[in-house]
Formats: sequence, C-alpha cells, structure tokens
Amino acid sequence: MTLATYNVENLFDLQKNGNEYEEYIPNGISKWNQKNYKIKLENISQVIKDINADIIAIEEIETLGALKDLRFVLKQNGLYYQYYKIADSKNTTIKVAILSKIPFVYAKEVSVTASYKYRNILEAKFKIDNKELYIFVNHWKAKSEAESQRIISAKALTKRIKQIGYDKNIILLGDFNSDYEEYEKFKRNRKLNDTNGKTGINHVLKTIDQTRTASQTKYKEYNFYNLWYDTNEDERFSYIFRGKKETLDNILISQPLLKNRNIYYKEGSISSYKPSYLLKGKKIYRWQTSRKKPYIHKGKGYSDHLPVVARFIVTN
Repeated sequence: MTLATYNVENLFDLQKNGNEYEEYIPNGISKWNQKNYKIKLENISQVIKDINADIIAIEEIETLGALKDLRFVLKQNGLYYQYYKIADSKNTTIKVAILSKIPFVYAKEVSVTASYKYRNILEAKFKIDNKELYIFVNHWKAKSEAESQRIISAKALTKRIKQIGYDKNIILLGDFNSDYEEYEKFKRNRKLNDTNGKTGINHVLKTIDQTRTASQTKYKEYNFYNLWYDTNEDERFSYIFRGKKETLDNILISQPLLKNRNIYYKEGSISSYKPSYLLKGKKIYRWQTSRKKPYIHKGKGYSDHLPVVARFIVTN
C-alpha cells in the first residue's frame, strides 16, 4: 500500500471568495485565469499520477471545488480516486485534503483552535482487510513563525491521539514546517525559539528517542517514529531553501506500524519523489511567477515542495 503527501503550492480555483492571496485573485492583473489554472491542474495531476499512491494527502488547496477539479483531471488521465475529503469547515485561505482509492470509515476535522490563524487537521479512519488505520493530514504554521505556534497544532494532534490510543495504527503526515531534527536546527534562531528549545515535532510528538532504523528501534509506547531516519541523510529532503535541503514534509508512524504485524511500514521505502522534471538545476521546479510585484503567472512549473512517499505492507 503506497502512501504519499504533497504540498501542491497554492492550488486556487477561479471562484472569488475574498480570501485569496493577491496574485490568485481570479482573472486579474496576475493572470490567474482559466489557461494557467488548467496548466497547474495538469502539472500537479502528472505528479500524482506518476506516484499512483493508494492514499495521498494534499496541502495548500483552496476549496472543495479545486479538489474536485484536480480529481476530475486525474480521472481524465487514468487515475481515479473515488474517495476524497477536504478540511473546509473553517474558511482559511488554504487547506488540507485527502484522495483515496480505499473507502473511509469516516473523515473529519480536528480543530486546532477557533482562530483562523491555524488550519484544521484532517483525520481519516480506514478499515483495510478488517485492520484499522488512522491517518492525520497536517499543515502547521509557516517556518517564518515562532515555534510556539507549531506546538499549538502538535498539542491538538496529541490530544486526539490520546483519545484513540497510542496502540493503534496511526500515520501523521503532511507539511509540518519542521525539520525531522527541528530542535537542533533552530537552537540559535532566537526569533523562532520562543519555547526554550522545545518543538512540536520532536518534543510533543516525541520523535527524539526514535532515531534509528525501524528494525533496530526500541519501542517506546508514546513515541512516533519519523520515517526520514530510515533513509540516507543526504536523501532526507522535500524542500530547498537558499540552496539548503529541508524536510518540511514528514511521515511519522506509531509503534504498531514498526512491528511487522497486520499493517506495517516497509523498511527502506521512504523517499521524496524527485523525477528529473520536478528539478531544475539545483532547485525544485516550482510554479513560476514573475519575481517582482505584481506577480504574474507564467503557466509553467509544479510546486515548491517535492512529494514524500512511503510503502506499507498489509498482511492477509
């Protein structure tokens, strides 16, 4: 079973609802129009089709309409996701969503706070060959914001996980705007470090003590394992900022998924998806706009993030 997460970089539809970023106001000076929207949909669909995941988490999609349009283009190109859900109960500018070939038992939102500053988390429960699996799609506050804001999302997530139970098959994935070792990376960044060195991804989700390969890990009941540790260090990236590789996108799993039982992680299968067409020189071939305001869409490129893919075994 293949799982993926992909931040598609501002997939806005062509309906004006007043929350758009300036350069995504439909049919305006920035040329966010039918032609460029169609190109963006086709390009993102190409990536998703080539991955061909059974379940894929999507970040930075504006509306249910945009999700349906993406799903329609995928279907035209031969990949059909019968099941879909977007976290749209709160009208944030961009949202998280999920596309699946496998039916949900349910899909619902986990509220982070009532504030529009925080995007809701999307929770989906599956039953695969009578085996339960919970997936949580995340998009935490931007890297430019203080760590305390990402901790708020992490705490809302762990509150829900405690209700389900850490002994369940749980996958946390999406754009956490956090490195797999965020606590090391931001120690000297006084602007972001307003939590005395504590991080949402490492301390709240408890990934620090789970840093070895899956087969060697000592199982710790309330700790999540970040799959980035299961690949070579130079391969751990989904984003490039000023020439430096970063892992803003992560896939974390609960202890039962390490134990080679009914559903489990296939060791060595985590990777960022990086075919040559998603790279341009040493950069990710993101969606292209002019460099100066007003930003004008050029009608080429994909996203500023690479997808992240992992595989799981479902036993009979």
